[in-house]
Amino acid sequence: MIDRVDPFIGTDVTRLPEPTGLAATWWWPKPQIGNTHPGATYPLGMVSACAYSGAYPTGYGRYDLSLEGVPSTIHDTNLASGFTHFQQSGTGAIRKYYNYFRVTPMVEPLDVLGRSWDITEEEATPGYYSATLDSGVTAEITVGPKSAVHRYTFPRHSNARIVIDFSLGGLAIPYGRTIPLRAHLETIEPGVASGVVVAEGAPIAVHIECDTPQWRQMLWYDRRLMPGGTRLDFDHIRPTTLRPFGLMWAGPSEPGQTIELRIGFSFRGVEQAERNLRHDCGPGPARFEARRDRTQKTWRKHLKAIVVDTPSHDRKTVFSTALYHSLIKPNFAADESPFWPADGPFAYDISTMWDIYRTQLPLLTALHPEKAVELANALLTICEEEGNFPIGYRLARGGDRFSRQGSALAHTFLADLCELGLPGIDWDWALVHMSDDLRRTYGEEFLLRGEAHPISHTLDIAFGYWCTAKVARHVGDKALAQQFEALAERWINAYDPASGLLKDSTYYEGSRYNYSFRLQHDMAGRIAVSGGAERFLAQLDEFFGYGAEPVTQPGNKPGAEELLAGYTLGRFEGLNNEPDMDAPWAYHYAGRPDRTAEIVHNVVHQQFGTGRGGLPGNDDSGGLSSWFVWASLGLFPVAGQNILLVNAPSFRESTMALEAGDFTVRTRGFVEPVPGGPVQYVQSVTLNGEPLERTWLHGHEFHGGGELVVTLGAEPSSWGTEASALPPSSRPAAHASTTVPALAEPAAVTESIPLVELDSEPDDDEVPHAANPTIITDSGSPTRTLPTTGGEPSTTGDTP
Repeated sequence: MIDRVDPFIGTDVTRLPEPTGLAATWWWPKPQIGNTHPGATYPLGMVSACAYSGAYPTGYGRYDLSLEGVPSTIHDTNLASGFTHFQQSGTGAIRKYYNYFRVTPMVEPLDVLGRSWDITEEEATPGYYSATLDSGVTAEITVGPKSAVHRYTFPRHSNARIVIDFSLGGLAIPYGRTIPLRAHLETIEPGVASGVVVAEGAPIAVHIECDTPQWRQMLWYDRRLMPGGTRLDFDHIRPTTLRPFGLMWAGPSEPGQTIELRIGFSFRGVEQAERNLRHDCGPGPARFEARRDRTQKTWRKHLKAIVVDTPSHDRKTVFSTALYHSLIKPNFAADESPFWPADGPFAYDISTMWDIYRTQLPLLTALHPEKAVELANALLTICEEEGNFPIGYRLARGGDRFSRQGSALAHTFLADLCELGLPGIDWDWALVHMSDDLRRTYGEEFLLRGEAHPISHTLDIAFGYWCTAKVARHVGDKALAQQFEALAERWINAYDPASGLLKDSTYYEGSRYNYSFRLQHDMAGRIAVSGGAERFLAQLDEFFGYGAEPVTQPGNKPGAEELLAGYTLGRFEGLNNEPDMDAPWAYHYAGRPDRTAEIVHNVVHQQFGTGRGGLPGNDDSGGLSSWFVWASLGLFPVAGQNILLVNAPSFRESTMALEAGDFTVRTRGFVEPVPGGPVQYVQSVTLNGEPLERTWLHGHEFHGGGELVVTLGAEPSSWGTEASALPPSSRPAAHASTTVPALAEPAAVTESIPLVELDSEPDDDEVPHAANPTIITDSGSPTRTLPTTGGEPSTTGDTP
């Protein structure tokens, strides 16, 4: 699989074939670019390294900041002013950007440091990145878990240079710079130096070794050399007083001569940075080849965890790259926390839980359960040390936890781990923090008023209580479990009983439609709120564009009127954004898995492709790519509920290497799919040789390994349409079951909610009413009735 990975996928504006059929009706409001980078990475490691142009958001490439539509360019071609470390992967506007310790190979004077050179050639494979600049210098970079190794090949020159800029950070866009607060840099001996830069409150230490026995080693400040200086100290740097500073090696070069630079990183001082370099690379010079081989061997092992059978090189490339992108973030850095003294798990670039909790974290749990446990303990430590579970957590000290995106999302991850019985987590400790966290931020409003705004947080918090109740039952606290299960029923307060959709509120990067069809713990009750299964299906069909005309996507810099018109469509966003990632599987709960097959088929085969423009939107730390991995396999995890929904696979056969044994998905009657081609529908399923009438697997059935055989056909079947086949729904005993309609539902929507302004309510005669549920308040026990149908540096001449 490693040979088919293309790290350049997602680095450019979306360029996919013109969508056809159902896919042509989906509207993409968010930036049409993957925002990935092709740099060297290590699976879930601390360090990445890539060419730096200052572009948004990774520091690589040509594009300006963009929040909607097609991004603008800031460069006409791919450029590099050097090669930096600690890049984001696929994120959007996170406001904090790294790109520290820029290494620039030059054959020009130091005065021109900061200029950019055209990149004339590029190559990238997992763990390796290479670029040739129009100066004639070729750079090669590989990384280890906590290190980076650079190798530069120079042309003949009398005074070639390798310059490290300790002062640079962030991006070359307005408000994109990262200013160091404090810094220390010193030379230790020829070819060896160390230093610490405090950026965004985090101390980043480096131990540096450069194999240049005949070259001069010098410190520099404000692009001026400091002959004889061996140390720079900055006690307090302000944006108005910052001048670039760093370290340089210079000397004559011959054609083909290579210079190797090795950097060990730590957040706990230069001594630990040196230990990390030794651990990653060993002692002595010329470590590049050995480090690259070890990193690629590790990537090969990780990418072999899922094997798919297809004769298409392009499809194998898209899948292999999606799996690769899924395993870059979060960054694991055991014993490296810069913010508390205790050793143990530490993770950052959880950017953000809103992006990854439904897809990437379940994939991590399946393929690397030990890393999932490590991440869980890191999250619990963050909560204990800093007071709450983060929605997003970067290598930065500060209160920005992306609370507008969502609430209580760590609870879904922890609930899955608890139900799977994975060892290594103190669940009594976890329950305390899960319980306390539910009262923070929007949690008090939820308890006081029965709902919280933005209204999507009501669904988050209610589900957080349901997940926490699972942990409470695990540890034997039945009273707390019952209390939390009652609070979990407040999800209904988020809905307008007249429309069957979410109430008027503000919505983060979406509208009420994008959030109204998420998978909840009580989907039977949710369907009832819409007035029953038939009405729910009609709403879903309208949301996914059945019978609708093709739409025009936003262009460059779309205006408010254009965006409002798009949001007013109330349409699925085609995996261009996160809020409706799980909505295609809502059909399973209403007995129509054939609809899920149609939508997923169109997404998988029309919204992803090869080439730099092969992603429909921001990859968001692998959240988007993980969706593709799951959907391609014919499975989808319902986060927090420890079940997986079964759908038509897009590969003839696939095998996942799980801890307890392989889980293989085989097919019968499979036809190799093509973009815009016919959909294949599930006819029947067997699990380990036994018929499986239901449309879902329990987590233990999947994680234990086994064989799922899916028989496919060209037409929908009765599989999954009976009430007994529906996925489980956690409902109070008073609730009646959902009525499942006959399969012969027309493709086009015949009755739908009128498309009105986002902040308006439908008139009484515009939609059929569901019976009015009793709104839950904080007075007494939760009850309800549901329808029954569903500064200048100091210098010294000697090291002190």
